Amino acid sequence: MSLPALLLRFEGATLLALTVFAYERYGDSWWLFLVLLLVPDLGIVGYLANPRFGAATYDLAHTYVGPAIVTVIGVITSSSLTLSVGLIWFAHIGMDRLIGYGLKYPTSFKDTHLQRV
Repeated sequence: MSLPALLLRFEGATLLALTVFAYERYGDSWWLFLVLLLVPDLGIVGYLANPRFGAATYDLAHTYVGPAIVTVIGVITSSSLTLSVGLIWFAHIGMDRLIGYGLKYPTSFKDTHLQRV
């Protein structure tokens, strides 16, 4: 494995660890965590239409922007549920990056910004 690939996986592990730590301190039930952890993968449903649309829906669910907005809203509004959803979303992305899944190119589900899966 190349150094950049190793560093990207280490970043994913770091994001996952930080969000699990934050969830332990500020989040809701661990049942909620387990139930919602794989929800961002529903973005894959877009591939039923075509690879370009699938890549867009998958990537929208796997970029840091969405969970950052949700997490900030949770902090500002003191909503523990909203904060929990944002942290779980970040944890999912960290988990994906750790195992080598990245944002998708419109050519194929297997073509990611990290590697060809």
